[in-house]
Amino acid sequence: MALQNRVALVTGGSRGIGRGIAVKLAQDGARVAIAYRSNKTAAQQTLRQLQASGADCVAVETDINDAGRAEELLRTVVDRFGRIDVVVNNVGDFRWGTLAESSLEDWQNVISSNLMTVLYVSRAALPHLRRGRWGRIINLGAVGAERAFGQAKISAYAAAKAAVVALSRSLALEEAKNGITVNVVNPSSIDENELTLSEARKIRDARFPIGRPPTVEDVANTVAFFASEEAEYVTGQVVNVSGGWML
Repeated sequence: MALQNRVALVTGGSRGIGRGIAVKLAQDGARVAIAYRSNKTAAQQTLRQLQASGADCVAVETDINDAGRAEELLRTVVDRFGRIDVVVNNVGDFRWGTLAESSLEDWQNVISSNLMTVLYVSRAALPHLRRGRWGRIINLGAVGAERAFGQAKISAYAAAKAAVVALSRSLALEEAKNGITVNVVNPSSIDENELTLSEARKIRDARFPIGRPPTVEDVANTVAFFASEEAEYVTGQVVNVSGGWML
């Protein structure tokens, strides 16, 4: 129970990678808040999974593309649990389209959901994390973001994720003196069917040097390490959870 008595917030925690992270942190002993925008059914399913592991948990419906609502979210979590220790910024829309094909609104939406939500939630969390002199901020990037990778038809997404890495490293330097670490987990593309780890190990996939497709569990396990006491001396780092893809 590496996170016993710790309180964790996972944005975009109602499904997919966010759900997997929330479940893993709960299994490690954390009390968990998940934030979601609109899918109440999925959020309730996640809560049932968290409760099944014995976790004290809550789901908060909000839209953290707004700075004020991000601040309100943190106040809600702290009022509910009395503190906040771990913040996982997992929200991020993905859209295909060349720059010429994309509207300015499309671009702004992708930048906002992938970058500005990290800014808003992290900034709102800082006073609470500083108060405890202990904190973990873990941001979700994308494989290759630390190299400012380029790929046709995802220019906004690629730009936002590269900026998340730069923001995270800068924040790591600023907050180290306050006992707060900031790291980035870059997942590779996760199968929409969300394979379990045991299922993935049975599948050979030549795209990944490690020989199998990635799973939500792979990402969640890495996030859990960064959230733990054992990661006290690790900050400003970027880890690609990609099975060797894009090395």
